[in-house]
Amino acid sequence: MGVIYRNYKGEKKEEELIKIAKICKRKKMQLFVSNDLKLTLKVKANGLYIPSFSKKKFLNLENKRLKILGSAHNTKQIYEKISQQCDAIFLSPVFYMKKYKKFLNIYKFNLLSNISKIDFMALGGINDNNIRKLRLLNIKGFGGIRMFKKKPAYKRPVLLKNKFSF
Repeated sequence: MGVIYRNYKGEKKEEELIKIAKICKRKKMQLFVSNDLKLTLKVKANGLYIPSFSKKKFLNLENKRLKILGSAHNTKQIYEKISQQCDAIFLSPVFYMKKYKKFLNIYKFNLLSNISKIDFMALGGINDNNIRKLRLLNIKGFGGIRMFKKKPAYKRPVLLKNKFSF
């Protein structure tokens, strides 16, 4: 489990990131900083996140032992992230989202994820209704924002373990 810090316009982003880094270390969560190598090294984050719109190339990161995550929406961007030496790529949006007219669906996601041996992760449109469909995808993990936001107790799913069989 990890956190990707994406704050491109924030004035106090360094102060905010230092607080987040302390929490991540205390809770043993990985931290990735978006598109800013200096800030990544300053807070001793686990890695760097390269968004789909970024054309930057970060060189000589093997010596710094940083993981590199990227995001892509199509074949061209997947090859771009591979050239940027990403260790894993978030491919999105997998499922329907109101703000995007196009989404990949299970079949197209699996076709794109077979382009390379790189690890792919699902992103976009994942909710309580379609989370089980993730098992059909060729993925190493998944990410989300709305899904992980805290819901009120009466809306939160309850998982019960029982020893009964049907």
